[in-house]
Amino acid sequence: MIIGELAIFPTSEGASVSRYVKEVVKVIENSGLKSYTGGMATTIEAPDLRTLFELVEKTHKVLVDMGAQRIHIDLQVDHRLDKDSSVFTKLKSIGKT
Repeated sequence: MIIGELAIFPTSEGASVSRYVKEVVKVIENSGLKSYTGGMATTIEAPDLRTLFELVEKTHKVLVDMGAQRIHIDLQVDHRLDKDSSVFTKLKSIGKT
């Protein structure tokens, strides 16, 4: 399982970008992947890197289609190969479930 944390937003569209972020969150929620949106980023569980990267590409496209002139992307990836992990198992390991 790949766990990714994604923050993507335009930096060219003024101080408030919530209308853009709302559209990005819709794309993520409609992807069929488990996701958890927080105040600064969305955590996504994907079966492989290709799936995660394809979703990042779709979120980027929605911002381009909305007219964004400059886009900032932060993507962190945790790919654990020795055992299956998920957001739930990570939180459970620190007593936060």
